[in-house]
Amino acid sequence: MKELAKLKRNYLLLLSPLSLALILLARKSNFFAEQIYALHIYKWISQVVSLITGIIPVSLAEIIVILLPAVIIFLAGRLIYRIIKDKKRWMIHLTKAIINILAAGSVMLFSFTLLGGLNYYRYPFSYYSNLEIKDSSLEELYGLTESLANRANELRSLITSLDENGVFKLSVSKYKLARIADEAMELLSERYPVLGGKYGPPKPVIHSELMSYTETTGIFIPFTMEANVNVDVPDYSIPFTMLHELAHQRGFMREDEANFIAYLAGVCSDNIELMYSSTVHALITAGNALYRQDIDLYGNIRNMYSEGLIKDLRANNEYWAKYEDTVVSTVSNKLNDTYLKANAQADGVKSYGRMLDLLLALYRTERNEK
Repeated sequence: MKELAKLKRNYLLLLSPLSLALILLARKSNFFAEQIYALHIYKWISQVVSLITGIIPVSLAEIIVILLPAVIIFLAGRLIYRIIKDKKRWMIHLTKAIINILAAGSVMLFSFTLLGGLNYYRYPFSYYSNLEIKDSSLEELYGLTESLANRANELRSLITSLDENGVFKLSVSKYKLARIADEAMELLSERYPVLGGKYGPPKPVIHSELMSYTETTGIFIPFTMEANVNVDVPDYSIPFTMLHELAHQRGFMREDEANFIAYLAGVCSDNIELMYSSTVHALITAGNALYRQDIDLYGNIRNMYSEGLIKDLRANNEYWAKYEDTVVSTVSNKLNDTYLKANAQADGVKSYGRMLDLLLALYRTERNEK
């Protein structure tokens, strides 16, 4: 037992209670989460890590995930070999392995906490956008949806890159689009300086189809500060997803806020494809809410959709139909729901739909300014 007590890695176990203490402090003090952590500690660390991992054109996180099973098998094999070779000390070897696992878990928890976890408790983006969140009328919801439909139709008419079926097709490579998305976020930071900073661009995932089986379009990995994007999905949704993950990268972890920031970055850019992708996502969000409130009013909006917009949405539905309600997607959604609820998003996966409050607040503001 003395041998185990002298292990230097034991000190790493202290990182777990330290992480929990930081999380508790952030929960109790938004000032600490925002003014001390998000705007200073996270801002500095995230840019350093992102610029380093950004040197690699492919996702470092994807490479780690691919290699991880082989590493686990190797370590498990080495443990079994040591136990067989030194049977008298099998308990010592097994205990060391358990301590190693706990130490690794402790390091991961602390890394997650320091590299983004505390951002779940920072000020909401509405604090910086000065948008008033309040209850909205059905009339306002209809007006928002109608304006988004008109804008989507207008932007779709300007799209010239189509596939053989007349469906939206990106006019540039996924890697060039990543740079364009990063530039759009930099442009938005001129209006909202809190989004500023030097970060690596989003990264297309090589094995993107595997992400589709989990019904995942993108994922931000705080350990590597990479905005990973599923590029196997229909092209019209990729620009918005890139912007969404970049919003996470810049410290806004709540899903509803990342969606709204992505929408702002898209519509404020000078790139038609980013503008269209972001507008369509907002339209779908508003349209789904309108459908739940009044089917007839939703029908009026749906009849406004242009032929091109309908083709894009139909292609998207056909793509995702292959992956819905599978065992993998069900488990993935459950895990994602649990993760969101564990990080101060009580609505779980429903938090993806709360973007609507911000869209309505922006709609009211813009309408009053006219």
